[in-house]
Amino acid sequence: MRWTTAAAAAATAAAAATAWRALPRPADLTGRTALVTGGSRGLGLLIARELGAAGCRVLVCARSGDELDTAVDDLRGRGIDAHGLACDLRVEAEIAALTARVSGEFGPLDILVNNAGVIRVGPIAALSEEDLAEALDLMFWAPYRLTRAFLPELRERSGNVVTVTSIGAKVSVPHLLPYSVGKFAEAALAEGMDAETPGDVRFTTVVPGLMRTGSHVGAEFISRPGAEYAWFALLSGLPVLSMDAERAARAIVRGMRQGRRYIVLTPAARVAMAAKGVAPGLVQTALRATGAVLPGAAGTELETGEQARERTGPVLRLLTRLNDTASRRFNQVPRPRPEAEMPRPEARG
Repeated sequence: MRWTTAAAAAATAAAAATAWRALPRPADLTGRTALVTGGSRGLGLLIARELGAAGCRVLVCARSGDELDTAVDDLRGRGIDAHGLACDLRVEAEIAALTARVSGEFGPLDILVNNAGVIRVGPIAALSEEDLAEALDLMFWAPYRLTRAFLPELRERSGNVVTVTSIGAKVSVPHLLPYSVGKFAEAALAEGMDAETPGDVRFTTVVPGLMRTGSHVGAEFISRPGAEYAWFALLSGLPVLSMDAERAARAIVRGMRQGRRYIVLTPAARVAMAAKGVAPGLVQTALRATGAVLPGAAGTELETGEQARERTGPVLRLLTRLNDTASRRFNQVPRPRPEAEMPRPEARG
């Protein structure tokens, strides 16, 4: 009997060892070159840190030169070979210049992280076509153009394309229409390109839920900025619903290194996706109820979260403390945009 038990235990151990050896091992990223869009702050900066810690040379791309300088200093202070590339990804000509500069100065690319995004919060009656166009320029056309441009060298080097979408790419959230539309399109692009591209390029589509990245201070709020800021900042920073951004960045890079094609972050995001698949009508009813209690349209005033935060009370500041701390830690310093870039569309009933 004892021999039988011992043999069974040995067989179990051998099977476990075989299964362990069969698990995909993280790819070695030493000496690889990675480009991270929206890499000067928030989740993009944290992904750049993780890639750099894994041995990559990291190129971070953003519009603001000051933010890029701060991000590069942060990365280099951690011993990472980092370089900042200023580019307005909404402009096709600037994307073409960026791709030429990357190939000319840094050689073939190994990893492309499509992370850049823009968040404008407010009712549809206060939005314009320009709001939707900007979201699509940044979250659909830019990833499309960058991926198409770098695809030949990524194929030659068995590279990776990581596309960071959102739960807003699966469930269209009230008062976040431009963001949801942009992320829906971005998710479809990533999934479709993965399906049609030979296996020598590994695509990873990331669907995060709420994360404490500090993005609430840089988001833009229209119509009733104070009221819109209050609900957005509160939900995006609640510990139960939201995920620590550093943990999210580690999970994204680890999943990419393991060759995972799809990564869903946070249990709440998984539940929302499952509910949408099983009972889409019920989910839509819940979204309508949510939209009904959010602030109504009242003009076209537009403010950043940092501006709106100045008028909040101590209770809200206490409840958003974790996310406020993240905004300071992850370089979430909003930059005032020129008047020409701050459209104030007339409200439509």
